[in-house]
Amino acid sequence: MSGSRERRRFDVAGLVQGVGFRPFVYVTASSLALTGSVANTADGVEIEVEGDPAALDEFAERLRLHAPPLAVLSAVRSRGVPVRGGTGFTIEPSRPAAGEVDAPSTARVVRTFASPDVATCADCLRELADPADRRYRHPFISCTNCGPRFTVMTGLPYDRPATTMAAFGMCTACAREYADPTDRRFHAQPVACHDCGPRLWLAEGGETPSGDASSEEVLARARRLLADGAVLAVKGLGGYHLACDAGNEAAVARLRARKRRGDKPFAVMVPDLDAAAALVHLEPAAAAVLTGPRRPIVLAPRRDAGPVAPSVAPGVPDLGILLPYTPLHVLLLAPDADGVGPAVFVMTSGNLGGEPIVTDDAQARERLAPLADAWLGHDRRIHMPCDDSVVRVVDGEEVPVRRSRGYAPLPLALPFEVPATLAVGADLKNTFALAEGRYAWLGQHIGEMDDVATLEAFGAAERHLELLTGVRPVELVADRHPAYRSAAWARRHAAGRPVRTVQHHHAHVAAVMAEHGLDGSEPVIGIAFDGTGYGLDGAVWGGEVLLADYKGFRRVAQLRYVPLAGGDAAVERPYRMALAHLHAAGVPWDDDLPPVAACPPAERSVLRHQLVSGFGCVPTSSMGRLFDAVASLAGVRHAVDYEAQAAIELEGRSRHVPEPATGYAFELSCAHGDDVAPAVADPAPVVRAVAADVRAGVPAGVIGARFHRGVVDLVAALAALARDQGGGGTVALTGGVFQNALLLSGARRELRASGFTVLCHRNVPPNDGGLALGQVVAAAAG
Repeated sequence: MSGSRERRRFDVAGLVQGVGFRPFVYVTASSLALTGSVANTADGVEIEVEGDPAALDEFAERLRLHAPPLAVLSAVRSRGVPVRGGTGFTIEPSRPAAGEVDAPSTARVVRTFASPDVATCADCLRELADPADRRYRHPFISCTNCGPRFTVMTGLPYDRPATTMAAFGMCTACAREYADPTDRRFHAQPVACHDCGPRLWLAEGGETPSGDASSEEVLARARRLLADGAVLAVKGLGGYHLACDAGNEAAVARLRARKRRGDKPFAVMVPDLDAAAALVHLEPAAAAVLTGPRRPIVLAPRRDAGPVAPSVAPGVPDLGILLPYTPLHVLLLAPDADGVGPAVFVMTSGNLGGEPIVTDDAQARERLAPLADAWLGHDRRIHMPCDDSVVRVVDGEEVPVRRSRGYAPLPLALPFEVPATLAVGADLKNTFALAEGRYAWLGQHIGEMDDVATLEAFGAAERHLELLTGVRPVELVADRHPAYRSAAWARRHAAGRPVRTVQHHHAHVAAVMAEHGLDGSEPVIGIAFDGTGYGLDGAVWGGEVLLADYKGFRRVAQLRYVPLAGGDAAVERPYRMALAHLHAAGVPWDDDLPPVAACPPAERSVLRHQLVSGFGCVPTSSMGRLFDAVASLAGVRHAVDYEAQAAIELEGRSRHVPEPATGYAFELSCAHGDDVAPAVADPAPVVRAVAADVRAGVPAGVIGARFHRGVVDLVAALAALARDQGGGGTVALTGGVFQNALLLSGARRELRASGFTVLCHRNVPPNDGGLALGQVVAAAAG
């Protein structure tokens, strides 16, 4: 009989643990009458199957084409092995990969991908709502297709002992499901029920948390507190949130004041898609992202009416909205039988500004005490913090704003091999990356690197991702800015390894190229517009056109330098940037101009001296700062509580105005002869035109629309200029300014009309949250 049989081994790499892959293999092999086994290893899944050759071919086909929906197969390698005989197909205990965990990562043949956390699936939601089901209203219901993954993993292989669920012994019923390959909960590591799972607790003020109350009692009490206007700290998948009734202006204002958040918008959580559509305008692509398994916060244009207090998101055109992604959220949003409980929650990160999100229960009671009136927690430990992701949809295409829960730590394919590398990203919106071979793993959103606790969180997250990926970096990469704390962290932790640096805007452009799989054989026209990036000449860059490949770049064009006086003061007070641009444009500081009136006379005098003398000034070509200046000139915003607030509010005013046929015109001057200096786009004519329109009483929205159109026209002109200088036909749009939906949509339209191929971000944010990916590939190629 052995002559008519074959045995094959399959080594499968990718996202194949915690996604129902082994049960799929078991059922597939059994249906084809194949014998053998499947097991998790630290590198992926190892399968051996034996039987009729035609059945083996069919198995290989199904393996590649019909894997579970959450699985991502990066490699499937097969080879013949000696026939062993046997009966039946078995699922074996997990085991270390060949070479053991401590072997150098360069020796590994395949590698598993740790799964991100996944929103509660439709099957579990049906059980949650079914009074006949034994998990009816269980706050921790999950299965192989949903639930916590990344945030509870303590190691690999992904088995229960390597998660924070190891503390919970399974009851007989759960153990039976866990061991049954035909069950939806086969080896679902977070599996639990009312009898054996985590317990909810609620504490007010100085109360000691207690798990004695039932889930229903805890939930009823939490809903009552929210209905009465309390601020509730709620333990989620990746950390605590602060929640309150989004329709209660007093509660929202109280939370805003306690968190010292200024006017920065809050996100809101609603029970379902219909409730979301009542608050925001959702195009089909946005609705698909909102309801998908990743469940990010989606920024969408807000409707005029709806049960949301004015101070939830003051002055901005979009509302950040998300759906429940845990069963606890679902139960909390569902009102009691008597209707108690708000239908819409503010749901914001449980932290003070600048600090990492809180995950530990004791720390939550201490650090959130000034912010929360009560705590709704549970006894399942969060091993790794992971904040909510944020996306927006522009012209039907997803644009990441913050890549974290639901996305991290999924890897991104690279266009070429790279050595084992740690890229530490930037200081704002920090996200780091580990990379090796043809993959880069981006960690979760860390935040602003200006706090000791954030630096500690960065280090813990980096070590955890090393554990999950097996990457042992042989070099580190950082931004060239000499004062970046992320770069200082890299130097402190180099341990003799080289620390390379990559220019900020080159990394931005390289990230877009890598996302789109470009091999770098041809340069692209990289248009990088942002607020701040350290330039090669020591200036603050941010309005750049680069002819770039992975190895390097040439600065083809730039926004004209203007003095940035006072550093952060100019960022926090856009009227200072407006006065700098007025000074550069030769426009007198007359009191009828809004930024002049907004600047106190004493400050105005000091600022004038700085601009004339150059004392305390650094030149900047930042497009982000120009947006700030125009917002102040138009009277929209003179001081900000958060990054890009002035530009966001200017965009909001501009959306409601028909797009003008022409916009404000920049003056473009080009180098001649052998001069290699970049072309210069001078905003002075724009500033003069804006000032004239302000004096003529033109509404701020019209001024904003004309300015946006002018920047769109400038992008098209700069791309044409770069093409004439050998830039080819591909344009990469990057930098935080291109989170502006009005600008991104218009620029993409005009460039395509001019025959360009346009590359935009789709997997990492255009802001500094995507910088680490560009650092990886630029360093490897340089």
